[in-house]
Amino acid sequence: GTTNNQSMNYQKLNNIIGWLVFAIAAFTYISTLEPTASFWDCGEYIATSYRLEVGHPPGAPTFLLVGRLFSMFAAPENVAYMVNLLSGLTSAFTILFLFWTISALAKKVLGYSKDMSEASAGDIIAILGSAAVGGLAYTFSDTFWFSAVEGEVYAMSSMMTAITFWAILKWEQISDEPK
Repeated sequence: GTTNNQSMNYQKLNNIIGWLVFAIAAFTYISTLEPTASFWDCGEYIATSYRLEVGHPPGAPTFLLVGRLFSMFAAPENVAYMVNLLSGLTSAFTILFLFWTISALAKKVLGYSKDMSEASAGDIIAILGSAAVGGLAYTFSDTFWFSAVEGEVYAMSSMMTAITFWAILKWEQISDEPK
């Protein structure tokens, strides 16, 4: 009936707005990427990604392996840009998962555990609006933006943390289901 449609509409809006926030973050970061290496560890990470060498301890093997994959699609003079692009995209995915995390937490705050069939339009706007504001506020914060546009490990680390936290909330929503 209509109550099930409202839950489906909420889920559709949650996905669409989440991807829209991702697109805003990705556009922002990609259009402001460092074209070459910054003046600190970034140059080392770019070089070690390109040549698949060992970086300084404790190292960042996942970043270097994925950075190598990104650098394989570039001419040698564009390797730095491609490794920086890795940071830009992983930062945009961080924002996407942050959006979904905030929307899941806002649902809980308003008393909706799983089903949104009883949610009013105002509650849905509040949930998705707060997630969009939270995601975009973090998108444009200094520290996060700076790490999003250079080849450093913090962007990928933030994405892994965001995915893990979102997965915890997602698991909680479906933990009672037979599958």
